[in-house]
Amino acid sequence: MKQLELQEFINLSDEICKALSDANVGNASAEHMTLKERLHYELLLFAGFLANSDQNIEEKEKEIIRRYLKLTDDGKELFDKEKLTAAEALFGHEVPSVLKYAVLADAGDKIPNDPYHRQKAMVIYDTFKLFGQHIMAVQTREVSEKTISGYTAAMQVMEKFIKDLAVWYAGSQKLYHPVEPTIEDTETPEEKEKRLEELLEDLNALVGLEEVKHQVHTMVNLVRVQKMREDMKMKTTDISKHMVFLGNPGTGKTTVARKLAEIYKYMGVLQKGQLVEVDRSGLVRGYVGQTATRVQEVVAEAMGGVLFVDEAYALTVGKGEGDFGQEAVDTLLKAMEDHRDELIVIVAGYTDLMEEFLSSNPGLKSRFSNYIHFADYSAEELLAILEMNLRSREYHMTDAAREAAFAMIKDRVEHKPENFANARDVRNFMEHAIANQAGRIVAMETVADRETLATIEKEDLEPFS
Repeated sequence: MKQLELQEFINLSDEICKALSDANVGNASAEHMTLKERLHYELLLFAGFLANSDQNIEEKEKEIIRRYLKLTDDGKELFDKEKLTAAEALFGHEVPSVLKYAVLADAGDKIPNDPYHRQKAMVIYDTFKLFGQHIMAVQTREVSEKTISGYTAAMQVMEKFIKDLAVWYAGSQKLYHPVEPTIEDTETPEEKEKRLEELLEDLNALVGLEEVKHQVHTMVNLVRVQKMREDMKMKTTDISKHMVFLGNPGTGKTTVARKLAEIYKYMGVLQKGQLVEVDRSGLVRGYVGQTATRVQEVVAEAMGGVLFVDEAYALTVGKGEGDFGQEAVDTLLKAMEDHRDELIVIVAGYTDLMEEFLSSNPGLKSRFSNYIHFADYSAEELLAILEMNLRSREYHMTDAAREAAFAMIKDRVEHKPENFANARDVRNFMEHAIANQAGRIVAMETVADRETLATIEKEDLEPFS
């Protein structure tokens, strides 16, 4: 699932607060503040709690607070003594009141036809979590142990409260507010066609994946021609658009699925074109009937787009008596039949294990006629991915660093460990290099210039673990 940015979380939390107020959850209308005002006030206190943990609120911290909470003052009065005292008393000891309202609404199912699928508390929780991370990230000094322990304690209090009321969702289970369509009614056919061509060019620009690109273009062309025939009132062939993606981790399966969702949207095959990504933990529950309900919720979220089931084989492989993975498969199969024109399902996983999954239900295999194999990347392709990812973050390697990086990547490819993860390995490799570069720069006696900040040296590289 798309990772939301902090501003999106705050906006979504604002929407949730309005929904809670409109439903008067917990008699919220009796409060002297609206729930949205309460949310922003408690986020402000949380920021002050973290920023002032060393008795020194930096200007960068004030800027983050002003930007995301849309405050207009000059920052001098952001935190008076009263606010800081309230912050110390609240966080790490009590639950923010706005979170209490959200948990009450989720636990009691207080919002009719809830578009947030009883995950309002999780959105509020994640908003506090990400906001705190942003505050700590801009601190120019080393983040103190007191700040870290205070942040951890505050989040643990919130987490325990949500779990105690049984409305906690793990990361892979989270399905936030449905993605809205991005195509406006005013968009002309010519503009849609132009956007479609841009998306196909983006697909072609991906590193490697030549066979994948060929198969995707073949499917797209087949759908295009069938739509032309339909427009001319000619007979058309019913084409199954559900797909099986086969391959090891980090080979671009999710990336291609996301691009396909958009491509099909601009071809007019899908209404929205969003990608909803889940795995076993996001579908299977522990009691009879719960799994079917959960799958139906996920399908509802994916309607008009693509449902991407990663490691789909985990639903059926090696499960014993009392496991509800098969219930998830059977419910998903029915949804694919009932919504064949509104939903595309992509199942993904290791090549060998996916065969058992597809054989788990007589009707399942027949629903998937498109099989796409994602081969492991070569060392040269992984180096290209590394350089592309670095450029996207305004970094580059020296020649010596590039040569050393290629040697490390080549050795990784030639001696693949059991946990080999292709582009994911390279992403971790890059993150370590950036972290090492930061440590080196902070230790410099002179002030770093722009070029120094952008350059990854050979000494910043850390061998694969």
